[in-house]
Amino acid sequence: MADLDAARLEDPELSEGALPLLPLAAGVVLPQTVATLALESEEAQAAAAAALDGDRRVLLVPRTDGGYARVGTVARVEDSGELPNGASAVILRGLHRAVLGAGVTGTGPGLWVQAHPAEDDPPSERARELGRELRSVLTVLAERRGSRRLPELLRSVDDPGALADGFGAWSDVAAERKVELLETVDVEARVEKVLDWAREALAEHEVTERIRSEVNDGMEKTQREFVLRQQLAAIRKELGEDGDDDVIETYRERIAERSLPDAVREAAGREVDRLERTGEQSPEHGWIRAWLDSLLDVPWGESTPDRLEVEAARRILDEDHTGLDDVKDRIVEYLAVRKLRAERGITDSGGGPDSARGGGAIVALVGPPGVGKTSLGESVARAMDRKFVRVALGGVRDEAEIRGHRRTYVGARPGRIVRALTEAGTMNPVVLLDEVDKLGADWRGDPSSALLEVLDPAQNHTFRDHYLEVDLDLSEVLFLATANVAETIPAPLLDRMEIVRLDGYTEDEKVAIARDHLLARQVARNGLTPGEVEVPDDTLRLIVTDYTREAGVRNLERELGKLLRKVAAQVAAGDVTPPIRVVEDEVQPLLGRPKFFAEAADRTATPGVATGLAVTGTGGDVLFIEASVMDGEPGFTLTGQLGDVMKESAQIALSYVRSHHDELGLPGDAATRRFHLHVPAGAVPKDGPSAGITMTTALASLLSGRSVRADVGMTGEVTLQGRVLPIGGVKQKVLAAQRAGLTTVVLPTRNGPDLDDVPEAVRDVLIFHLVDDISEVLAIALEPEASSQAA
Repeated sequence: MADLDAARLEDPELSEGALPLLPLAAGVVLPQTVATLALESEEAQAAAAAALDGDRRVLLVPRTDGGYARVGTVARVEDSGELPNGASAVILRGLHRAVLGAGVTGTGPGLWVQAHPAEDDPPSERARELGRELRSVLTVLAERRGSRRLPELLRSVDDPGALADGFGAWSDVAAERKVELLETVDVEARVEKVLDWAREALAEHEVTERIRSEVNDGMEKTQREFVLRQQLAAIRKELGEDGDDDVIETYRERIAERSLPDAVREAAGREVDRLERTGEQSPEHGWIRAWLDSLLDVPWGESTPDRLEVEAARRILDEDHTGLDDVKDRIVEYLAVRKLRAERGITDSGGGPDSARGGGAIVALVGPPGVGKTSLGESVARAMDRKFVRVALGGVRDEAEIRGHRRTYVGARPGRIVRALTEAGTMNPVVLLDEVDKLGADWRGDPSSALLEVLDPAQNHTFRDHYLEVDLDLSEVLFLATANVAETIPAPLLDRMEIVRLDGYTEDEKVAIARDHLLARQVARNGLTPGEVEVPDDTLRLIVTDYTREAGVRNLERELGKLLRKVAAQVAAGDVTPPIRVVEDEVQPLLGRPKFFAEAADRTATPGVATGLAVTGTGGDVLFIEASVMDGEPGFTLTGQLGDVMKESAQIALSYVRSHHDELGLPGDAATRRFHLHVPAGAVPKDGPSAGITMTTALASLLSGRSVRADVGMTGEVTLQGRVLPIGGVKQKVLAAQRAGLTTVVLPTRNGPDLDDVPEAVRDVLIFHLVDDISEVLAIALEPEASSQAA
């Protein structure tokens, strides 16, 4: 580009001559094009007048920033006239390019300049090749855009340079590019430049068309869905099913109203946005709504204030349950700690940010059926004024039952922990994990492993359910677990729980429970009123001793229900008139013959039978171990469905008796005879080492001919040297001995401290012998020799 005031070198051989300059304020007129130009400025009018007065040629030069273009177009004025608005105009035909020279004095009005012609040279081979490629691109572009001018240009022009100029004259080319094209004098460079622009235009058109197609498709789909939704709304209105039309807004309001953690609120917002973009006919619509409903049903931020009065809590526990002092003390301790921390504003007991989370260890109530483990959980919730939820885990084998199913599965839903919170309506309920010892494990997963995080106070503040996929704070939940036996609970899970054993009730405690709790409940269940029937303590004690023999009170309540049904039938038939007092003599006609007897005397009257004490899944029990000897091939037979450990104990007992027969005063032919040891109740599996001294006593009794005392029960492991080793379950075994009518119990010396756990009322009626050697056991358990022979 150049300014007219700048000096230009003039080549006389190329000089076109002086021509009037007509400046183009907007647009460019390229060679071989025809244009109508309005003469709006004085310069334009003067140049047109000079051309009309002369040879009708004029130099058309586009204006640029700071002056004029370097190259202009020599054009001929074909015609002149006026536009409909009265403005003067001329019709111009571009002839060829010309390079601007210096300003000169012309023969007419206006500005005159020296013009140096720059006509196109014959095209080179490369220019022709580029021209053919340009023609192909323009053909495709014309078809895609539906242009009428480009096809005409392609038909009428063969020269590559003219084809490039014709494309430049197209209205879609920017003005800056038209000036650039005008100044490109070399044909090959000009065609190559226009080819690049044409390719850009074609690519841009393809992108534009693709976007337009997608937009149109989306608009058509949206319009179709809108019409269908309007029709569906009209149909529902006609059917009387017109509900809330703005489900999205309802969810947004629910989210705004709830006290959600930031991460949960963000997740819920994302799902609402997805729901808004998803049509009702899509399966995801229902899945998203189900997820949102489950998430918003969780009681985020909802909690009940704890009742921290220790005396009131203890009173409630005593009202609901008789006995069970250990677990009551543990609950009271828990409340006392929370009370002190709340009163003293202690929020960090260990210096760490998470040390105040949780309420300490998880309490696991372990004991036989019917001792009140489940009902104790309800009592704890009442004492703390919290909501109570029971989660039954017996037989659960799928890990997803605890953590929930992932949303990719059909019918997925949250796990039992989240459902328990939803059911409770608060984030700090008392959750009872019932029968935790009966969890299974198979190819579907191990639910006990999923409970590890739930029951760990250091981790459960970020528990993540697979369905919700957000963090839940379980640190304020009071978890109680129940189990019949602790041995079947996986070790990692057991390590996270504090075991509190409920070993069963004494006879007096059962009578008190029946009087204070069970009787009133059964009276109401059987349609009677408290004033219509009276069952005195002596009658209750008879039912406890003759009709039940259990660690708990479940069968006792069942027998009371049976007795009261009989009474209710008599009252309904008019056979008796209330009030009715059920005395001891009336129990048998109402309940039938007694189910349990003091059979120890009958069973042990024959030498070779000893009374042992054991622990089963239903509590403590007595075992009668029988031994017999016979002539024949030496050997040892064991029956009674014994486990490996118990079989080994029997072998140890026989080996001890054989090797110490002289010390024990037994016949020396024990090694040449065949022995048979049997533990009755053969359908019940038995195992463990605690029957060792009982088996040894039975064999010694058999070989010596001396009967075992009927009032003696014993338990302890024996070694080949005759040492008596400690065992477990002392409290349950002692209670079983007392229930069976035994008065003397033989225990290992090292189990002496365990007697502190036995209720004082039971210790007072039993005689305990603590022994270290099997010889001490035999001295206590076997009848004197003269007494046995007399028997």
